[in-house]
Amino acid sequence: MDGTLEVYQFTQRYILALSPVESSSLLGLKPGSRVRVNFGLDRATIVDSSSDRVTVNIKGLLVDVERDLLLYSINTGKAVIYTDKGWITGEVRSKRYYKLAPLDKGAPTLEIDGIHMHKIRDTDPLRDARTKIKSARISKGHVVLDICTGLGYTGIESLRSGASRIYTIEIDENVLYLASLNPWSSDLSNEKITIIHGDATNIVYDLYEEVFHRIIHDPPRLTPRTGDLYSLDFYKRLYKLLKPGGILFHYTGEPGRKRKLNIPGSVSSRLKKAGFEVIGYNEKAEGVVAYRPG
Repeated sequence: MDGTLEVYQFTQRYILALSPVESSSLLGLKPGSRVRVNFGLDRATIVDSSSDRVTVNIKGLLVDVERDLLLYSINTGKAVIYTDKGWITGEVRSKRYYKLAPLDKGAPTLEIDGIHMHKIRDTDPLRDARTKIKSARISKGHVVLDICTGLGYTGIESLRSGASRIYTIEIDENVLYLASLNPWSSDLSNEKITIIHGDATNIVYDLYEEVFHRIIHDPPRLTPRTGDLYSLDFYKRLYKLLKPGGILFHYTGEPGRKRKLNIPGSVSSRLKKAGFEVIGYNEKAEGVVAYRPG
């Protein structure tokens, strides 16, 4: 990889994370009770409970949680997260609104301006990531390029499927910040995962050719703002980055289906012009699967 790339040093910031459901549980249990925390990933023990606070033991660390904070989480539907700087909410307000959005159970999704960045209807973010990994046929020893890191689920599931190295690209530092607050993203700190911070449409030209066995391209939905991630020039570069015989999975979703827009079809057409052989559209993963001949 080019030495000029900006490698993002991922640091886990959360100590204790509570979804609204978990906040509600803390209010109703007595000392000695075990309770799910960290969006269902871990268990903690209630050490003390009074009229104004609950004290929990999480992995040997005692954390005080004000009852008002628990009520805030329950009433607003927001995650509350304890870090070395105290309690914060799992959100970022800048030009856009970012939210680490808890689900009823399991790994949270990412919301940007109210839009979910993962499929959650009849599935969950981790199962969705696994479906994409299966579509790309990622297995032991593969070097993977993951475009658009998000909360890191695709890169993490690639690692669990046996990939030997994952390079993942994310342009938005606010997204990476929320990943650092998410217990389910903590494996992004694994030494086999390299996070590159920057614009993928530029970064792909600084990566060596014929390096990757698999590419997962998981861009935001097609808009004028994201159009370059769906362009013929971008696809031509992805073709060069793949080893001959390598597979590309390109998430498209079906945002224009009701308006009879065939985005998977137009993506497939451009991929063919870029040199790919298109295997087809995977309905379960909602993406196009293609490979580089050779």
